[in-house]
Amino acid sequence: RNYDDDDEMGGGFEAALAAFEPSDELDQSQLLGEGPENQQTSERWSRAPPPQLNPGEDKLIFQQLDIENYLGQPLPGMPGAQLGPVPVVRMFGVTMEGNSVCCHVHGYCPYFYISAPKNFEQRHCAELHEALDKKVIADIRNNKDHVQEAVLAVELVQRLNIHGYQGDEKQLYIKITVTLPRFVAAASRLLKKEVIMGAFDFQDCRAFENNIDFDIRFMVETQVVGCNWIELPPGAWRLRGRNSKPAPESRCQLEVDVAYDQFISHEPEGEWSKVAPLRILSFDIECAGRRGIFPEAKMDPVIQIANMVIRQGESEPFIRNVFTLKECAPIIGSQVLCYDKEQQLLDKWAAFVREVDPDILTGYNINNFDIPYLLNRADHLKVKGFEYLGRIKNIRSVIKEQVLQSKQMGRRENQYVNFEGRVPFDLLFVLLRDYKLRSYTLNAVSYHFLQEQKEDVHHSIITDLQNGDEQTRRRLAMYCLKDAYLPLRLLEKLMAIVNYMEMARVTGVPLESLLTRGQQIKVLSQLLRKAKTKGFIMPSYTSSGSDEQYEGATVIEPKRGYYADPISTLDFASLYPSIMMAHNLCYTTLLLPGAKDKLGLTDEQVERTPANNSFVKTELRRGLLPEILESLLAARKRAKNDLKVETDPFKRQVLDGRQLALKISANSVYGFTGAQVGKLPCLEISGSVTAYGRTMIELTKNEVESHYTRANGYENDAVVIYGDTDSVMVNFGVKSLERSMELGREAADLVSAKFVRPIKLEFEKVYYPYLLINKKRYAGLYFTKPDKYDKMDCKGIETVRRDNSPLVANLMNACLQKLLIERNPEGAVDYCKQIIADLLCNRIDISQLVITKELAKTDYAAKQAHVELAAKMKKRDAGTAPKLGDRVPYVICAAAKNTPAYQKAEDPLYVLENSVPIDANYYLEQQLSKPLLRIFEPILGDKAESVLLKGEHTRTRTVVTSKVGGLAGFMTKKASCLGCKSLMPKGYEQACLCPHCEPQMSELYQKEVASKRGLEETFARLWTECQRCQGSLHEEVICSNRDCPIFYMRQKVRMELDTQEQRVRRFGLPEW
Repeated sequence: RNYDDDDEMGGGFEAALAAFEPSDELDQSQLLGEGPENQQTSERWSRAPPPQLNPGEDKLIFQQLDIENYLGQPLPGMPGAQLGPVPVVRMFGVTMEGNSVCCHVHGYCPYFYISAPKNFEQRHCAELHEALDKKVIADIRNNKDHVQEAVLAVELVQRLNIHGYQGDEKQLYIKITVTLPRFVAAASRLLKKEVIMGAFDFQDCRAFENNIDFDIRFMVETQVVGCNWIELPPGAWRLRGRNSKPAPESRCQLEVDVAYDQFISHEPEGEWSKVAPLRILSFDIECAGRRGIFPEAKMDPVIQIANMVIRQGESEPFIRNVFTLKECAPIIGSQVLCYDKEQQLLDKWAAFVREVDPDILTGYNINNFDIPYLLNRADHLKVKGFEYLGRIKNIRSVIKEQVLQSKQMGRRENQYVNFEGRVPFDLLFVLLRDYKLRSYTLNAVSYHFLQEQKEDVHHSIITDLQNGDEQTRRRLAMYCLKDAYLPLRLLEKLMAIVNYMEMARVTGVPLESLLTRGQQIKVLSQLLRKAKTKGFIMPSYTSSGSDEQYEGATVIEPKRGYYADPISTLDFASLYPSIMMAHNLCYTTLLLPGAKDKLGLTDEQVERTPANNSFVKTELRRGLLPEILESLLAARKRAKNDLKVETDPFKRQVLDGRQLALKISANSVYGFTGAQVGKLPCLEISGSVTAYGRTMIELTKNEVESHYTRANGYENDAVVIYGDTDSVMVNFGVKSLERSMELGREAADLVSAKFVRPIKLEFEKVYYPYLLINKKRYAGLYFTKPDKYDKMDCKGIETVRRDNSPLVANLMNACLQKLLIERNPEGAVDYCKQIIADLLCNRIDISQLVITKELAKTDYAAKQAHVELAAKMKKRDAGTAPKLGDRVPYVICAAAKNTPAYQKAEDPLYVLENSVPIDANYYLEQQLSKPLLRIFEPILGDKAESVLLKGEHTRTRTVVTSKVGGLAGFMTKKASCLGCKSLMPKGYEQACLCPHCEPQMSELYQKEVASKRGLEETFARLWTECQRCQGSLHEEVICSNRDCPIFYMRQKVRMELDTQEQRVRRFGLPEW
């Protein structure tokens, strides 16, 4: 597959996995081999047998999921090159009855264009064809594929360049069709660099569309979009059987051949928006690591693999099993398969995957851990045939390293494994891409979306459980099964597969490229489709990464404050797309400098944008981008209307996923024109869009403020208190919600009338009350109906930021709750003071103080707390230390004055175990003070700081005594009296009380016993809570989930209980 992505990927991964270029480091012997046949072991695992089909009379209809290409031999009777090798496209899919299909599509060859040099005519084509063909073949190093022809055709065609309006007269271009995808780059390079024909100079000829992936090119040409339904009509296809030529190559139940122009590709609308019963396999592995070292495939055995298989659209898995090493006690509702040897376990698991024949593989972090680990382990143990996990019998699954770099996800080092015909859909990838969360452990994610915790067994305990008996192994198996089950629950809850499938259908790219590539490929695919219907071609653009910047969106200076009156909010409906549609902004309508005079256009035919660019008006030519946007938004409207009447819950999910995909796609078109390292950047468009946006926000402000005045008979003068990219907040000065909603609707219609269609200002919501803190930072109660608020809406406030401790978020939430919902500013101030007092007296639970940061790289310019801590933890115990890409939890501890914060970071567990004192000042000054002042300044004004951060509540402080560091190592502990805490006098060293306190012995003893009992009760409660979470009230708790507040509480209470027991023991055994 092609991974040379536009904005997210590095490196030219061209069709490497499919075409095996000689230059690629993966040689053919690594990938190709003899894979084992499918084994039929248990009827419950296999798919239902396929129907008997006759290609002459029956049609075959399937939903395709995966598209790739490979080099094969030409089939007699198929179009395209007749001398081998030729590119063949493979489509994998599933029929409505659940049978798997592998369809080989023949005869499609890649092409590109160059602009024709002066005086080049049709008669010169044959000569260019011959000359270029020779050059390309001579250019191939060690021609081991025995390529005999490289250039298939050269023809002179008429097309329009998409970039810039040049009238409707088409220009001459040379269309060059080559036999293999990799010859596109080779041929265009040779045309640029070498003399091909003496009579013409091709070096200045611009290349068009020579940077488009073969798979995308094929899909555009045949009107196939991701995950749509393909129909092979009777008589157009051939079925491969046992004795057919060519023989079947795949593990699919139906394997067929068809020519690229003989099949029907259905638009995913109406009945064709259905989804086949895809098989989704979710799995999780457990390894027995050595103490303190993260498992390594060369050393540590795989001891369990849990699997869940579900059919898309059903709610529960129909296969639940766990493969275990050594005996394991039975588990209700799951099949337990025990093996004595690890080789056997791995061999049987691979056979299970081949037999279940899943369409999608999922799990949590399977791309970077489970899959590579299994492959490396099987390789180390020499398990024969394990690595044939894909659908093509003779292709091994191999690990590739790839580095993803993007604004959205940062830098990530990933491993990619090919499973021909199966889509690896790693849930962790989906979450990293689509959600911003505090922590990405499976636990934190399950809690966030499903409100469910799971037991988190630390990898150092796993070995002990494995070495125990069949009951401890059963416990491990339960844990492992839950880890395989949760990703399925999450995929269902987030509708991830449905949403991605709809996105693939809307944008026309294969499902897998949505996970592995960026935004640009989606817009490119839509643009190519539209351009093809209108005879436009796209120039190939080599990015120079220009520094040209265009001005961003406008923000009206906020009038900060706490507004107790309702504030109406007016929003532009899909602002950027509607500007592009209204003003006809597109590559095809852009007037390049000098073009207006050259084409003799009048001022009436041209529109100048506020950014000083010119575009032709719709009367002359309707742009492609506005047309794409129109069809996207119209389709979204249809999906939303269907959603209103649809009752089937699964179909509702599909429609909701569809309207969301359409909305996201419409918004990413603008981004495509502004991406400087893009396939086709155009700052004239993106700059004009934001310039129009700025003028529209200004116009809205002026209109509203000049119309809604006392002079015009309204209650008050309206004031626009804030406006950002696509919305303005208006204070009409009215007291009732109903009236502010009425005025909001009226104002929206009044202003919309001033704009070009389809730009529309809509009244959406009222904030009441509203706390405006700063640009992009505000909070309010969100009303769409006057009777009840919908939610508490916060933007840019610390409740949502991840690099703060939970204490900040919880305190902010509680304050906003008191301010907005209870409307009690005094209560909010008192609550704040209470929390600050608790913090300074060490009464806050440590889980509230944990800060997590991602270890994205180890060489930051400035020293970072989490990086330093990771290095410190590595010295203590390399196995449990955080790795690159993990989120590191830490707390800030007290230290000598002027110690920089990065040296004060410490692991929360270590802090608990060694009673290291927390730096309460750091939390107050660095974490709490700024967000609190931001919220309270609009209310308390300048005295906010003195009220909250100084005063009575900040005078009492408590600090615990550390057991490590400083002078702790040199001190000897002397006995002190349990009553008055004074040092014991001579002769009383072994006693518990000094002579002065001895008379009150019985009261003091009872006091100590009572506090011990209190701690025991607390500990028991926490322990039972943890047992419930792990699903058994009879077994020891071994969970070490760092994202769970109870975990730290349990540790803290356990230690306090130990100390308290020692105090009670000092009284000696009761004498009775």
